Amino acid sequence: MSMDIKTLQKYYHGFWIEQPLGNNAFSFHQRKNRKIYVAPLISGDLAGLAAGEEIAFSEVDEGQEINRRGLKQFLYLSRRDGFPQKAGKDIFIFDNHHHAFFFWMAGLKAGKLKKGGVLVHVDQHSDMREPEEYFPWNGREEIDLGRVFDYTNFHLNVGNFIRPALEAGIFSAVEIIDSSFAFEREFSGGIALDIDADIFAEEMNYIDRDYKIARIRRYIAAAGFITIASSPYFIEQERAIGVIRELLEEP
Repeated sequence: MSMDIKTLQKYYHGFWIEQPLGNNAFSFHQRKNRKIYVAPLISGDLAGLAAGEEIAFSEVDEGQEINRRGLKQFLYLSRRDGFPQKAGKDIFIFDNHHHAFFFWMAGLKAGKLKKGGVLVHVDQHSDMREPEEYFPWNGREEIDLGRVFDYTNFHLNVGNFIRPALEAGIFSAVEIIDSSFAFEREFSGGIALDIDADIFAEEMNYIDRDYKIARIRRYIAAAGFITIASSPYFIEQERAIGVIRELLEEP
C-alpha cells in the first residue's frame, strides 16, 4: 500500500522561501538572489525525474555568489508493476538533503518506517552539524506534519538534519558511508537508506564509480524506506539525475 501522496502534496506543492530561514539563510545578506524554490511533490516513475529552472540553493563562496537550480519536482516512487527490484519500497527523491527529515516523519506516521531503526547514510558529507533547535516530539504523541514541515523548511538546512532525527528517536543509530572503507560494510534487511548523489561528485572519484553503484544497489535491496537527494550545490543536476536513474533502474 502506497503512502497518501495527496496529504504530502498539501505541504510540498511548490513554493518560495524569501526570508533568511533554513537553507535560504546561507549568506543571505551578501547575496543578490534572496529567494530559493522548493519544488512540488509528484507520484510517478523515473520519467518524472528532471532538472528544474528555479534556483534551489544560493550561497556566497570566496566572495562569489553561487546559484544552483534543483529538481523540477520531487518524486515519490512506490510499488509498481514492472519495477520488481524495488517492490514494496517507498522511495522519495528531492534536491536539498534536509527534506529527508520531513519524509522520514511522514513515513513514521504512515507506518512505512519503523521507529528506532538504523539509518544508512551514503554521502560525501556527514550532515551531522548541530541545529539551533531540535524538533519538539517525544516519540509518543501524534505526528503533526504541519509542524514537521515548518521545522524542516524553516529551521533545518542541508548540514544539520541527522542529529534531530536521532534526538527524536526516528533512528537509534546512523552508519555513515563516505569512504572506500565504509563501503565495505554490509547491512541486513530493514534499514532505512539515505543517499546523496554527491557521493558521485568529482572529488569522490577516488572511489571506483562501478564499485559505488554496486554497493549502493546492495543497500537498496536491503532497505524498505529510501530517501535520495540530488544536492544541487554539490553536484551538477543532470549528472545527479543520471546517477539516480542508474541506481534505481533494473540492471
